[in-house]
Amino acid sequence: MKIFYTKAALNAYLDAQKKNKQIGFVPTMGALHEGHLSLLKKCKEENDISIVSIFVNPTQFDNSADLVKYPKTFQEDTKLLESAQCDVLFAPDVKEIYAENITATSFDFDGLEQEMEGRFRTGHFDGVGTVVKRLFEIVAPNKAYFGEKDFQQLQIVKKMTKKQQLPVKVKGCKIYRAKNGLAMSSRNSRLTEAHLEAAPFIFKILQKAKIEFRTKTPNAIIKWVEKEFEKQPLLNLEYFTIADEKTLKNIKKKDEKTQYRAFIAVFAGEIRLIDNIQI
Repeated sequence: MKIFYTKAALNAYLDAQKKNKQIGFVPTMGALHEGHLSLLKKCKEENDISIVSIFVNPTQFDNSADLVKYPKTFQEDTKLLESAQCDVLFAPDVKEIYAENITATSFDFDGLEQEMEGRFRTGHFDGVGTVVKRLFEIVAPNKAYFGEKDFQQLQIVKKMTKKQQLPVKVKGCKIYRAKNGLAMSSRNSRLTEAHLEAAPFIFKILQKAKIEFRTKTPNAIIKWVEKEFEKQPLLNLEYFTIADEKTLKNIKKKDEKTQYRAFIAVFAGEIRLIDNIQI
C-alpha cells in the first residue's frame, strides 16, 4: 500500500498509472473498523485502484470538544488497510485541504440539510459538503463509497455531487453491524462497558418499528418508541422519525409508492449514536 500526505504526490502517482483505470474512493475520518473495511471490499471489487482517505475534518464538528475527543488511531488504521490490501492511503493534514482558510462553504442541498441531523448539528452538512467536494476534486475517482449508517449524509453527498456536476458515481453500502445488531461506528470505542451492553437496544427498536409500520401510523410508532426509551436508564433518545428516503421529510401518512426509512439518534452517556432502517 502506498501512502501519500500531499495532493501533489497523490496526483503524480495517479498520473503515472495507465489510463482508463477505474479509481474507487472511500473517504474516512480514521478510527477504522469492519464497517470501513466492508466499504473498501466493495471498492476493490468494482475498481482497478482503491484509495482510502483519512482526514478528521474540522469544519463538520459543531462541537469543538467532539473534534478534540475524536479517536485518532493512524498506526492501527494503516495496518488494517494494509491487511485489507488497500492500494493507496491519502492522509493529508488540515493545511493541505484548507490552506489558510479553515471554513466551510455554504451549500444548498434542496432542504435535505434541514431535516434530522441538521436540526441538531448546526453547519455540519456544509462541512461535509466542503470536504467531500475537495477530496473528489483531488482524488478524481470514478466511484465513491459511503455507508448507509449515515444515510442523510449519503443523500446529501449525492445531491452535492449532482448539483456541482462532479463526475463521480456515489454508491451507498449496507450498514455493517456487530453480531448483537449495533451499527459499527468509530464512536463505539468510546462507550463504557455498560453502555456497550445497552446500545444494541437501538437496533432492536428499529426492527420492531419496521414490523409496527405495517399496521400502525407513523405518529403512533413514534410515541411507542419514545415510551420504550423511557424504560432505558442508560440510553437517552434524541429523536426518532420516519421519513421519505428521497426528501428525508417526516411523514404523517403512508403512500405505497414511496420508500420510507426510520431514523434514530440516541445518547449513550455522552456518546451520540445514530442508526436507521429501511421500512
